[in-house]
Amino acid sequence: MSLLVFYGGTFDPVHDGHLAIARAARDALDETVRLMPAADPPHRAPPGANAAQRARMLDLAVAGEPRLVVDTRELARAGRSYTVETLRELRAQIGADAPVALLVGADSFLGLPQWHEWEALFDLAHFVVAQRPGSPLEQGLPAELNVRIAGRETDDAAALRTAPAGRVLRLNQPLQAESASQVRQRIATGQPWQDLVPAPVAAYIERHGLYAGRAGAGAPL
Repeated sequence: MSLLVFYGGTFDPVHDGHLAIARAARDALDETVRLMPAADPPHRAPPGANAAQRARMLDLAVAGEPRLVVDTRELARAGRSYTVETLRELRAQIGADAPVALLVGADSFLGLPQWHEWEALFDLAHFVVAQRPGSPLEQGLPAELNVRIAGRETDDAAALRTAPAGRVLRLNQPLQAESASQVRQRIATGQPWQDLVPAPVAAYIERHGLYAGRAGAGAPL
């Protein structure tokens, strides 16, 4: 049975670290990865680029990339981009039995208890957690999250196809350390940043003057 893999985030902007995570998940799971930009992120300050610009940068970033695609379902929905609502809508379309995985970074996974109806997410999807060098996961999980994932972890990617939801797989591959906040900060302060994002994305940012003069770093998404 195939596995539907969604990689949500603000992608503000998409950078080489995002692509490294998406490629690593694609290769480890042998599945298409759907990069899903949020319309109105409830976990952080409003993004520096608007939704249409962030989606366009994603299109540019994955152009020519095998089995990396952009899924704009959250942009088509009014209101905040709560992941639990996105997954419930997806379940209404595909049914309760199809395996679904949510790909998240280690920082996002650590913050999961702050997400809207976070415990319900384990009934709707598996989690694939991408760890960066020096990942905070190595220093331990919040107590409530540790309790919630007890008995759910697996190191076998094939196990995600045997159930519709509820397992946790750590993506243990060498990944890059870029963050969107680092890219925004470098642009705002006039430091070199172009090597941190795909070349077509860098050209788009320069053409539209994005992030210039915005020193706020925000979350490392």
